[in-house]
Amino acid sequence: MTRYKLNLEYDGTNLIGWQENRQGPSVQSLVRDAVQRFCCVRGDVIAAGRTDAGVHAVNMTAHVDLPGTPDATTVMRALNFYLNNSPVAVLACHRVSDDFHARFSCVRRHYKYVVLNRRAAPKLMAGRVWWVPRDLNIDAMRAAATRLIGQHDFTSFRAALCQAKSPIKTLDTIEIYRDGDRVIFEFSAQSFLHHMVRNIVGTLVEIGLGKNYDIDDILAARQRAAAGPTAPAAGLYFMCADYANADLPEHVQHDPMDK
Repeated sequence: MTRYKLNLEYDGTNLIGWQENRQGPSVQSLVRDAVQRFCCVRGDVIAAGRTDAGVHAVNMTAHVDLPGTPDATTVMRALNFYLNNSPVAVLACHRVSDDFHARFSCVRRHYKYVVLNRRAAPKLMAGRVWWVPRDLNIDAMRAAATRLIGQHDFTSFRAALCQAKSPIKTLDTIEIYRDGDRVIFEFSAQSFLHHMVRNIVGTLVEIGLGKNYDIDDILAARQRAAAGPTAPAAGLYFMCADYANADLPEHVQHDPMDK
């Protein structure tokens, strides 16, 4: 068996998320189906992050083991041929060593959340942003976000069904800025709790709308009810994953809303 590193782009609007199950089409099941049609083996496809239903990916790293040693370009073309009518595409494919693991070798993950902050509802961007028609106070959200940087117990921002062994996470960066009528939130950390980014964004948006939330009090409460609402999945994008091995190909990044 030969291990291949895949870089995937997908629109999660009509998918149940990354993880394969019997409830509907997932990113994992679509890629596994393509692998099976290509080489008659339903290989396991492991991703850097298991995104939820409705969440998109600009450049998700995954790996899969295939029989023989097919050329990486051939693998990429074959998988895209079988994925042609799906919301998933393979952006790049590379042969890697057997000790590479898309999830466990990852040293940092990057997410972006996009809020459309204007009076008019989204039409072209429907299903790809969170529409917030009232004006947002960027400075207030940035000030609150600084309290989340570093290592904390993020229980208050954790989904009830989160399976992580510990709520302790280290958030490396949060960048918040306005780009025209969009407000962009960018997050970087080695790992995140289930719904952590969406719960943080939901809370920060409430603060941007004038809600009197104190981030230190929310963290200290260690209760999900202490924080704000969960932001919709539509605005969340897995941007890319970083790996310590400098020999791995550079990841691809671009703004999902580039016109």
